Amino acid sequence: MMQTTVVQISRTGGPEVLEFTDVELPAPEQGEVLIEHTAIGLNFIDTYQRSGLYPVSLPSGLGSEAAGIVRAVGPGVTSLSPGDRVVYTGGPLGAYCGARNYLADRLVRIPAGISDEQAAAVLLKGLTAWYLLYHSYSAKPGNTVLVHAAAGGVGLLLCQWAQHLGVTTIGVVGNEDKAQLARNHGCTHTLLANDPDIAARVRELTGGRGVQAVYDSVGKDTFFASMDSLAPHGVMVSYGNASGVPEPFSVMELAKRHSLYITRPVLFDFIPTREELLMASGLLFDLVTDGTLRITIGQRYPLADVAHAHTDIEARRTRGSTVLLP
Repeated sequence: MMQTTVVQISRTGGPEVLEFTDVELPAPEQGEVLIEHTAIGLNFIDTYQRSGLYPVSLPSGLGSEAAGIVRAVGPGVTSLSPGDRVVYTGGPLGAYCGARNYLADRLVRIPAGISDEQAAAVLLKGLTAWYLLYHSYSAKPGNTVLVHAAAGGVGLLLCQWAQHLGVTTIGVVGNEDKAQLARNHGCTHTLLANDPDIAARVRELTGGRGVQAVYDSVGKDTFFASMDSLAPHGVMVSYGNASGVPEPFSVMELAKRHSLYITRPVLFDFIPTREELLMASGLLFDLVTDGTLRITIGQRYPLADVAHAHTDIEARRTRGSTVLLP
């Protein structure tokens, strides 16, 4: 048995609904391992679940990404041993804790040369960048794409990966400091989010044509400006709702903007099997190891300050990735 502190919610709302409780962990069951967390990834989706935007069954844990050390293995587990460093994303919510039991076949070994903090900061965000560039819209050399929140955790990885693929990025950011950060991570052009006509600026940068794809994690506030930035047959990829869920719209909006496509992807539809998880994470970690992708951890918070972390990320005061330290 191991005692650990767990962050959970019994009602939805602001950061004030986050609660701390101490629990006794049972021994890992069939196919499980006990992980002692060393770093926890904070992601915007955590705030959606806390606020009720994405409904969860209450009471509920929070957090879907963490790295740590295997302390015990359950029956039937042969792929991992105590002392192994591992990272995960997805599965049951509950990463906001000091330790937990987790299914062994959804764990990924952390390669040598990558720290636990880096692994917790990059797995979910890096796999998101992967599916955006390879599946939601298969970006090709010579393409130009628009990236919202380009100085955020996903945005910085997306810009670097796009540059690696020969893709030009136009990044939308909150201020000049974030613009410089995005450019330092492969973003070709930057625009400020408070520009009253983002679509016009995009067309100026693309000779009037528009971009082949928009990767939009902001949602309601940027949705139509994003569609107006697309070239004919362009792809609108809506993968987040930082400003709220976009309002319903007529499909004729796609027709009058020259036969656009729209998709709302979810990461875990692209890594449903262990083989797909290992393939995607292997590609991601290879690019981190060889220096193609630099992981920017902009802020670290003790797990005890998780409410402060939620307040900061929702106010868009963060840069790059954020980790919580148990």
